[in-house]
Amino acid sequence: MDAAIRQIKFRISGLIPFRQGPTLQHAVAFVLLCGLGFPIAAGLIFTLLPAFGYLPSIGGHVLGLEPWRELFGNPGFATSLRITVTTGLVATVLALILAFCFCAVVHGRMRDHGADGLLAPLLAVPHAAMAIGLAFLMAPSGWLARLASPWLTGHTVPPDIATVQDPWGAALVAGLLIKELPFLLIVILAALNQIPVDQQMRAGRALGYGPGIVWIKVIAPQVYAQIRLPVYVVLAFSLSVVDMALILAPTNPAPLSVLALKWFMSPDVSRTLPAAAAATLELLVVVGAIGLWRVSERGVAGIGLWWTSRGGRGVTGEPGLKVAAALAMIVLMLGLGSLIALAVWSVAWRWPFPDALPSTWSLDIWNRQAHALIWPLGNTVALAAVTTAVALLLAVAWLEAEDRSGRRRRATPWHPIYIPLLLPQIAFLFGTQVLALKLQLDGTFLAVAWAHLLFVFPYVLLALADPWKALDPRYIRSAAALGASPTGALIRIKLPILLRPIAIAVAIGFSVSVAQYLPTLFAGSGRIATLTTEAVAMASGGDRRVVGVFAFLQTLIPFAAYLVALAVPRIVFANRRSLSGRS
Repeated sequence: MDAAIRQIKFRISGLIPFRQGPTLQHAVAFVLLCGLGFPIAAGLIFTLLPAFGYLPSIGGHVLGLEPWRELFGNPGFATSLRITVTTGLVATVLALILAFCFCAVVHGRMRDHGADGLLAPLLAVPHAAMAIGLAFLMAPSGWLARLASPWLTGHTVPPDIATVQDPWGAALVAGLLIKELPFLLIVILAALNQIPVDQQMRAGRALGYGPGIVWIKVIAPQVYAQIRLPVYVVLAFSLSVVDMALILAPTNPAPLSVLALKWFMSPDVSRTLPAAAAATLELLVVVGAIGLWRVSERGVAGIGLWWTSRGGRGVTGEPGLKVAAALAMIVLMLGLGSLIALAVWSVAWRWPFPDALPSTWSLDIWNRQAHALIWPLGNTVALAAVTTAVALLLAVAWLEAEDRSGRRRRATPWHPIYIPLLLPQIAFLFGTQVLALKLQLDGTFLAVAWAHLLFVFPYVLLALADPWKALDPRYIRSAAALGASPTGALIRIKLPILLRPIAIAVAIGFSVSVAQYLPTLFAGSGRIATLTTEAVAMASGGDRRVVGVFAFLQTLIPFAAYLVALAVPRIVFANRRSLSGRS
């Protein structure tokens, strides 16, 4: 009888035997350690050793500093380092400032009108495609110059001005802003759901503060504490980006990450050692920048506390916030314009300068490239499908294991799983290629899918973690009280209720996989072509119409994934308003 009573209490509580939760969690952790942690650790080691001269396959048997001397002695090294640091820091600081100012001015309307859905197209576009579209927009013969010529500029031929790949890296900063601003706005919107914004805004307004200043002084510090990790991810990406830098950044000298890539890919194998040194230096730059940013947070917090304690109402600061919000809107419009430019160039048969629109439109270029698109398109979709499916399975297993362990944390501000997002890809992907060679997987589909999974899984877990942990545990307790097993409750209760966030997580993972450039290049050894690798390869000197076809198709795939993610819950739960995602 006592055992039966304990079993009834146990079922009503919704728990399972304590040993099952840790066992499942340890199993998932072991899989992640072997499948994700080990390749990253090995990649760092196999990049660090050549950086100090040890690479027996090319005759490097002695540790030393010769690769570093060769790196530092390279003409233009100081400029490469300067461009890397300045573009990365400026883009991150500007994106953060513009995001907060934009939210300070329009935060109410953003939440009320589903701004996350409006920002999703910019967020879904792969970085390389966005960079190509921006180049089509900003180039001396680009769409902006055509719209302003000759009536405003007087130009009848493209001007001799470096508006793309300029020596200051301004085009790269613009491209990074276009990608980072929507991302920060979306994470800010997610963080606002955890804060009583309306009550705090009303209290501040009642004390005479301007609405924008209330947001900056009261709301922004609370938001930043929740989005610190995404900000670090943005900073790390901005400092080490490769695909966008290949298209928008100066080429002679190039940023440090591009310099390392060119040396890694050089036919002269002796360049591998200084390339590894450059990749290691890139890692040190990112780690140092994150550390400096962390220290600066304390200084900014002190200044903000002093500014807030002065008690100024800040009404005169409202125009400045509106100007910054207008700049943020211009950045977003540039992003949309870049997408339109891709679409137009993909169907432009004849477009002489300075005509504002093509004189001849045609789909013939799509027909001519159909045979060249099949193989990269198939690889792109297959890689995205496989890696996203595996990432989703691992994420669900990890979150379910946390639930069964009795540890339902509301948020995960830091976790080793997110390390791949904070490390420069160039710093460990060469090492993972060495590991793949040792395992005889180099240049295979499996190796590329494995490399993609390193980056897809953290994003899928991030997208799914909060909705999963916000699920009311009483659903599972009720299922347990009715005799459902933990696995049955997962399949019949949790997963159907969470279908919409799961679909969104799948779309995010799909988009992340489509956008991967360096992982495909290193793990595939040039033998696995995707739309991203083909578009970047063509961007430097190919026919704009062909480049537009590849880049626009690369953009359409994530869009299709997001549309499916939005449509599936509406179809499956057409008669259930809340589950379908409609309010």
